[in-house]
Amino acid sequence: MQRPGGQSQFSVRSQIPYSRQELLRRILDAVAEDPGANHSLSAMARRAGVSVRHLARLFHEEVGTTPARYVEQVRVEAAQILLETGDDPMAVVARRTGFGSAESLRRAFVRHLGVTPGVFRSRFRTTGLVSDEPVTAGTSAS
Repeated sequence: MQRPGGQSQFSVRSQIPYSRQELLRRILDAVAEDPGANHSLSAMARRAGVSVRHLARLFHEEVGTTPARYVEQVRVEAAQILLETGDDPMAVVARRTGFGSAESLRRAFVRHLGVTPGVFRSRFRTTGLVSDEPVTAGTSAS
């Protein structure tokens, strides 16, 4: 995932050390590929074919965080990209990234980034305009 503008290039998935556990790598990849899917601990454990306790232990040992925190970080990153590049309403962004509601999205943004999704969008949204001149009513940017 490439971030636009002058923003730091980072990805939650790329910051996680390579796991020796194939089943954990599959789970991490599945979360990154579809952040909006059901990634509850029980659902992930079922997909991996292990117990909830074993998966939680693997996350702690290999990733250094809980499964829920990892999933939330990936979802926040996915929401950042949607907010930077699109104009979907907050409720749509929240649903597409697995938060369920605009309020849950807002709380996660404040927790992880210290700003609301609206403030984030206004700061980092890519406009697509090439000209440095402001666009005024009755004119267009060329």
